Amino acid sequence: MVHYLKILPLVFLLTTLGTKAQDISTAQIAQSGFSTDCLDYDVIGVCFWLHCTISGCEIRTSVLVKHYVPELVISSYRKTGENPWSDFASLLSPPTPIAQDGGRTTNSDRATQSNLVFKNTDAIGHPSTLAFDTLASSFGFSCESGATPFFPYFLSTLDTLAWRQGIPEMVYPQAVTPGLRELGKFGDLWGNIYPRSGFINQVHDYKAAAVMAQRTADIVTRESQPHIYWPLNPESEAGYWPPGPVEEGQEDTHKWQMLRPQMTQQCRVWPDRTASYPYGERVSDEGDYVWALWRPYECCQRRGQQFLGRTTN
Repeated sequence: MVHYLKILPLVFLLTTLGTKAQDISTAQIAQSGFSTDCLDYDVIGVCFWLHCTISGCEIRTSVLVKHYVPELVISSYRKTGENPWSDFASLLSPPTPIAQDGGRTTNSDRATQSNLVFKNTDAIGHPSTLAFDTLASSFGFSCESGATPFFPYFLSTLDTLAWRQGIPEMVYPQAVTPGLRELGKFGDLWGNIYPRSGFINQVHDYKAAAVMAQRTADIVTRESQPHIYWPLNPESEAGYWPPGPVEEGQEDTHKWQMLRPQMTQQCRVWPDRTASYPYGERVSDEGDYVWALWRPYECCQRRGQQFLGRTTN
């Protein structure tokens, strides 16, 4: 983790940028990071430590806890350079000569009808991770995040070949095999995870944007992917067990909290409604969406030089 980048919150708090009414601010995102539903805090056991001094050794215990941490803010949006997180729109995702606009192309010919959607995505460290890290170091009853707040882990404008051309993943088995690595359930298929690019055939704009966010999380939480990104894959150590890579539909690897177009205090994996649910209230008129990605951690406070083991409830 690049700890010195944690000074960035001060930089952005001092930065004043023009915003649109539908944008979301850093303050709003930070406030959303304290949802008790998303946190899902639980005491699950006890850790045992061997503590030794010159007078001898003793076994000490500490509480083993499990909870989710808001690690990334993932924006999935239509127009290049207009990330709905207003503080970052002009700083980290401007258009380039080879990464310009996005949107939707609809073919009206019924014989070849398609609804091809393109979304840009950015994955940026959640501002609330700083508070979680402070609580973890000060009191030991919460787990430190593996993410750095405000750090750009993925910007689709920089990942041009893979995100706009689907190279090389368009020929991967996951991309050409029906039923393999898909987001959805029976009767409600949202889209395929591979190729992890910005294009999808999907008539529902919210579902299209969600698939793009899921693809982005899939990339960022894995090592050595054929994309331009910074991996978020913290390593486990004594008394600290971070999550594995994000996998669609699996709550034991992640949950999503919607931040825009409507702010929610609940976290879910997708799909989170019945197959017939229209999701109409979640559709953005501008085609711009923002979610917080929460991931589960287990940890206990270090109380000795040697970790002996743990028991769970």
